[in-house]
Amino acid sequence: MVEAVLARSAPMPDRALQCAAALLAAALVFLSANAHALLPPERWASLLADGTHAGLPTLMVRDALLPRFAVSLLCGGALGLAGMLFQQVLRNPLAEPGTLGVFAGAKCALVAATLWMPGVLVLGWDMIAFAGGCAVTAIVLLLSVRQGFAPLQLILSGLILSLSLGALGTVMMATHFDAVNDLYTWEAGSLVQNGWDVAWALLLRLALVLGICALLWRRFALLDLEEDGARSLGLPLATTRVLGLALAVAMSATVAGLVGLIGFIGLAGPAIARLAGARRFHDRLVAAPLIAGALLALTDQVLIFVGGGVEIPAGAICALFGAPLLIWLVRRVRAEAGAASPAGDVGHVAGPAASRAVVRQRLVLALLLCAAVFAVALTLGRVPGGWHVAWGPEFEELLPWRLPRAAAAASAGLMLALAGCFLQRLTGNAMASPELLGISSGAALLLIVVSFLLPPLDRVSTMAIAAVGAFLALLAVLWVSRHSRFAADHLILSGVALGSVIGALVTYLATLGDPRIVRVIGWLSGSTYAVTPAESAVISGLAVAALGIVPFLARWLAILPLGGSIARELGVAEAGSRLVMILATALLTGAATLIAGPLSFVGLIAPHLARLGGVRTPVAHAYVAALTGATIMVGADWIGRIIVFPWQAPAGLVATVIGGGVYAALRLRR
Repeated sequence: MVEAVLARSAPMPDRALQCAAALLAAALVFLSANAHALLPPERWASLLADGTHAGLPTLMVRDALLPRFAVSLLCGGALGLAGMLFQQVLRNPLAEPGTLGVFAGAKCALVAATLWMPGVLVLGWDMIAFAGGCAVTAIVLLLSVRQGFAPLQLILSGLILSLSLGALGTVMMATHFDAVNDLYTWEAGSLVQNGWDVAWALLLRLALVLGICALLWRRFALLDLEEDGARSLGLPLATTRVLGLALAVAMSATVAGLVGLIGFIGLAGPAIARLAGARRFHDRLVAAPLIAGALLALTDQVLIFVGGGVEIPAGAICALFGAPLLIWLVRRVRAEAGAASPAGDVGHVAGPAASRAVVRQRLVLALLLCAAVFAVALTLGRVPGGWHVAWGPEFEELLPWRLPRAAAAASAGLMLALAGCFLQRLTGNAMASPELLGISSGAALLLIVVSFLLPPLDRVSTMAIAAVGAFLALLAVLWVSRHSRFAADHLILSGVALGSVIGALVTYLATLGDPRIVRVIGWLSGSTYAVTPAESAVISGLAVAALGIVPFLARWLAILPLGGSIARELGVAEAGSRLVMILATALLTGAATLIAGPLSFVGLIAPHLARLGGVRTPVAHAYVAALTGATIMVGADWIGRIIVFPWQAPAGLVATVIGGGVYAALRLRR
């Protein structure tokens, strides 16, 4: 076994090199076509002429197109190397800079440094990105250490922290737009260049890390063995893993700092290399960077060719095509034991169910807390002179402005929490939620398409369209995961794929400069600014109706998690009951998405918090979760109103940050 791991005599499989060569050849074909569009081939000799006498077409090819091609090759190679190191050190084929939160940490660090510590920018964006990436990677590993860095738990923690920190960075960017305007292009992963400086910097650092990996390849190769076997051979596991992670984060941060955020290339390169037969570490050390670099270069050159002068960021398109790859890879990873069982997750650590008296106490406490937060949202705020409490006539004047948005936020949180309860019982999966399963993203995706194809619609019509999108997304996710019995990895990463598609689509639309994208971004961020009293009344009515139907679904909520055979034995029409639950979940999610946005984690966190209090019976659990979700969203709306005064942060983004923090706390508590 050891000899097989360390063997270097056998040549690298031809398929791996052929794959890299084919991708590179295709990239060169498109590079030639793009160069031909700027400069006729008979004038290519002028590329070697003195720049002071060269014409504009020559300068565009020599100092823009060719450096861009070189940067794409080097960025892809660096990300392929980083992804391969992450996967080797963590023994997780799903690990890459994006799924482990490195890019989210880099984004937050750069935004914070730009706003509050501009003096440290002299160190270079890559150094700041490295610090942020290291911090988030350490947190992700800490959250997963007790599960032995199990693939699903590691990636789930990385994704949730990435989304939460991404939302935090977006809030900071939105409230200080002028100060961080340059970061929007950087975030999209644009490879535009105006010289060779970035290419040389990338080349030197990539060569350095590759050299270190070549010197330490035996250490890294031994990580393919079981831990006991590696220790018996004298491998210092902790030191080797820390060194490997540091090198991977360094490569990821270099790309993030010098170019921008380019996701999924670090996942695709090693995956294609393995499929092409590069099984040994030293084979992957060569093949993964080559394939990833050629793949990114080909993607970017194709985008230039089809863009017709419109810049399409490569990072956005890589996310669009990388999402299906993530789903396909996770289907090849064996589902973790107990992944589909609620008993094994963060919310199910509260012990046995509480007594009826305790349940009533929890209900009263949840109601009082919700009422208290609602009262604070209506009365307490900030004015230019500081904090201010509104009473009497002043309260009456402010009520028409504050009440509709607070009621809409509460209703959205309530419906998302109920949708999360329904999904967790429908699938028997404690991590199921409208956000993680992509149901909210499906609603938002259909809204984006409709907003660009149809004239502006009223809120009720838009709500109906969102419900249809949520229904279709839920059906798609359940269909994809049916063979795995709704295993957590299939469900969650299918939802992540939909979320990535939306992110890529919005990023691309933003590059077009279409003014309609502003309204779309408002939806996606969970803004309550423009909620009218009539719209608030409609969504509040839906929330009350949702509470009213819970008792009628109690039997299904109790029996469906037991499985289809038991449900049939107890006289439950499984197909019909599941269809009703799916329709109810879609309607709740579609309506809530218009207020809270497609990402808030309320549907994930609220049911867990209710369960932590020992409330487990279906009806009581649903009601406590609903009140908890309403409290979180009202609190998020109020925090968004005052935290960056006189600006306002969207409630959905604030709720996402809160939800990520709560998730991290639950994982640490366990």
